[in-house]
Amino acid sequence: MSENPASNNCCNSRLEYTGAFLLLRLWLGLRTLLAGVEKFESGGSYSFENYYKNMGRMAQGITSASFMPLWMTKFYAMSLGYLLVLLGLAVLLGIKSRVSLFVTGLLYVSLSFGLMAVQEGEGVAWLGMHMVMFAGALLLVKYERLALWADQNN
Repeated sequence: MSENPASNNCCNSRLEYTGAFLLLRLWLGLRTLLAGVEKFESGGSYSFENYYKNMGRMAQGITSASFMPLWMTKFYAMSLGYLLVLLGLAVLLGIKSRVSLFVTGLLYVSLSFGLMAVQEGEGVAWLGMHMVMFAGALLLVKYERLALWADQNN
Protein backbone atom coordinates (compact mmCIF):
# COMPACT_ATOMS: atom_id res chain seq x y z
CA MET A 1 0.00 0.00 0.00
CA SER A 2 1.50 3.35 -1.01
CA GLU A 3 0.76 6.81 0.25
CA ASN A 4 -0.49 9.45 -2.09
CA PRO A 5 2.19 12.18 -1.95
CA ALA A 6 -0.22 14.81 -3.31
CA SER A 7 -2.67 14.36 -0.42
CA ASN A 8 0.20 14.39 2.09
CA ASN A 9 1.44 17.72 0.65
CA CYS A 10 -2.06 19.15 0.96
CA CYS A 11 -2.27 18.28 4.66
CA ASN A 12 1.24 19.58 5.36
CA SER A 13 0.64 22.92 3.65
CA ARG A 14 -2.72 23.29 5.41
CA LEU A 15 -0.96 22.70 8.74
CA GLU A 16 1.69 25.26 7.80
CA TYR A 17 -0.99 27.85 6.97
CA THR A 18 -2.76 27.09 10.25
CA GLY A 19 0.51 27.57 12.11
CA ALA A 20 1.31 30.78 10.23
CA PHE A 21 -2.12 32.19 11.07
CA LEU A 22 -1.81 31.21 14.73
CA LEU A 23 1.58 32.94 15.02
CA LEU A 24 0.22 36.10 13.40
CA ARG A 25 -2.91 36.09 15.55
CA LEU A 26 -0.93 35.62 18.76
CA TRP A 27 1.59 38.33 17.88
CA LEU A 28 -1.02 40.86 16.77
CA GLY A 29 -3.25 40.10 19.75
CA LEU A 30 -0.42 40.50 22.26
CA ARG A 31 0.88 43.62 20.55
CA THR A 32 -2.55 45.25 20.57
CA LEU A 33 -3.37 44.18 24.14
CA LEU A 34 -0.09 45.47 25.52
CA ALA A 35 -0.35 48.70 23.51
CA GLY A 36 -3.62 49.28 25.37
CA VAL A 37 -2.29 48.27 28.79
CA GLU A 38 0.72 50.59 28.47
CA LYS A 39 -1.66 53.55 28.20
CA PHE A 40 -2.51 52.98 31.89
CA GLU A 41 1.15 53.14 33.03
CA SER A 42 3.07 56.00 34.56
CA GLY A 43 6.23 55.65 36.64
CA GLY A 44 5.88 51.87 36.84
CA SER A 45 2.33 51.87 38.21
CA TYR A 46 -0.94 51.26 36.40
CA SER A 47 -4.16 53.11 37.15
CA PHE A 48 -7.18 54.77 35.60
CA GLU A 49 -5.85 58.10 36.85
CA ASN A 50 -2.65 57.53 34.89
CA TYR A 51 -4.70 56.60 31.84
CA TYR A 52 -6.72 59.80 31.77
CA LYS A 53 -3.62 61.92 32.43
CA ASN A 54 -1.64 60.14 29.68
CA MET A 55 -4.45 60.32 27.16
CA GLY A 56 -5.14 63.97 27.92
CA ARG A 57 -1.48 64.77 27.20
CA MET A 58 -1.63 62.72 24.01
CA ALA A 59 -4.75 64.54 22.79
CA GLN A 60 -3.22 67.92 23.58
CA GLY A 61 0.02 67.02 21.79
CA ILE A 62 -1.76 65.87 18.64
CA THR A 63 -3.96 68.97 18.60
CA SER A 64 -1.01 71.33 19.01
CA ALA A 65 0.97 69.61 16.21
CA SER A 66 -1.84 69.12 13.67
CA PHE A 67 -5.04 70.49 12.20
CA MET A 68 -7.28 68.35 14.44
CA PRO A 69 -9.37 70.06 17.13
CA LEU A 70 -9.00 69.14 20.80
CA TRP A 71 -12.56 67.78 21.12
CA MET A 72 -11.81 65.24 18.37
CA THR A 73 -8.40 64.15 19.63
CA LYS A 74 -9.65 63.97 23.22
CA PHE A 75 -12.63 61.77 22.26
CA TYR A 76 -10.32 59.46 20.33
CA ALA A 77 -7.61 59.36 22.99
CA MET A 78 -9.99 58.67 25.87
CA SER A 79 -11.40 55.58 24.14
CA LEU A 80 -8.15 54.33 22.57
CA GLY A 81 -6.71 52.30 25.46
CA TYR A 82 -9.98 50.52 26.17
CA LEU A 83 -10.42 49.67 22.48
CA LEU A 84 -6.87 48.35 22.24
CA VAL A 85 -7.33 46.12 25.30
CA LEU A 86 -10.72 44.82 24.14
CA LEU A 87 -9.65 44.18 20.56
CA GLY A 88 -6.29 42.75 21.64
CA LEU A 89 -8.07 40.17 23.79
CA ALA A 90 -10.49 39.36 20.97
CA VAL A 91 -7.66 38.77 18.49
CA LEU A 92 -5.51 36.88 21.00
CA LEU A 93 -8.30 34.52 22.06
CA GLY A 94 -9.72 34.03 18.57
CA ILE A 95 -13.10 35.64 19.19
CA LYS A 96 -14.65 36.09 15.75
CA SER A 97 -11.16 36.48 14.31
CA ARG A 98 -12.19 37.75 10.89
CA VAL A 99 -14.19 40.62 12.40
CA SER A 100 -11.79 41.35 15.27
CA LEU A 101 -8.76 41.42 12.93
CA PHE A 102 -10.54 43.73 10.49
CA VAL A 103 -11.76 46.13 13.19
CA THR A 104 -8.34 46.15 14.86
CA GLY A 105 -6.77 46.83 11.47
CA LEU A 106 -9.11 49.81 11.07
CA LEU A 107 -8.01 51.05 14.50
CA TYR A 108 -4.38 50.84 13.36
CA VAL A 109 -5.31 52.79 10.20
CA SER A 110 -6.74 55.50 12.46
CA LEU A 111 -3.55 55.50 14.54
CA SER A 112 -1.57 55.86 11.31
CA PHE A 113 -3.74 58.81 10.30
CA GLY A 114 -2.98 60.53 13.59
CA LEU A 115 0.74 60.01 13.12
CA MET A 116 0.53 61.23 9.53
CA ALA A 117 -1.24 64.38 10.75
CA VAL A 118 1.66 65.19 13.09
CA GLN A 119 4.24 64.18 10.44
CA GLU A 120 5.68 61.30 12.46
CA GLY A 121 7.14 59.30 9.54
CA GLU A 122 8.93 56.65 11.58
CA GLY A 123 5.77 55.77 13.53
CA VAL A 124 3.75 55.64 10.32
CA ALA A 125 6.25 53.17 8.83
CA TRP A 126 6.10 51.05 11.99
CA LEU A 127 2.30 50.97 11.87
CA GLY A 128 2.50 50.18 8.16
CA MET A 129 4.30 46.95 9.06
CA HIS A 130 1.45 46.14 11.43
CA MET A 131 -0.98 46.70 8.56
CA VAL A 132 0.91 44.19 6.40
CA MET A 133 0.59 41.65 9.21
CA PHE A 134 -3.14 42.34 9.63
CA ALA A 135 -3.66 41.91 5.88
CA GLY A 136 -1.73 38.63 5.97
CA ALA A 137 -3.74 37.41 8.94
CA LEU A 138 -6.98 38.25 7.14
CA LEU A 139 -5.80 36.23 4.14
CA LEU A 140 -4.95 33.27 6.37
CA VAL A 141 -7.96 33.40 8.74
CA LYS A 142 -9.69 30.60 6.80
CA TYR A 143 -7.03 28.26 8.22
CA GLU A 144 -7.87 29.10 11.84
CA ARG A 145 -8.34 25.98 13.96
CA LEU A 146 -7.73 27.16 17.53
CA ALA A 147 -10.26 29.80 18.50
CA LEU A 148 -12.48 30.56 21.45
CA TRP A 149 -15.33 31.61 19.14
CA ALA A 150 -14.58 30.82 15.50
CA ASP A 151 -16.14 32.49 12.48
CA GLN A 152 -18.86 30.54 10.69
CA ASN A 153 -17.02 30.58 7.33
CA ASN A 154 -13.84 28.79 8.46
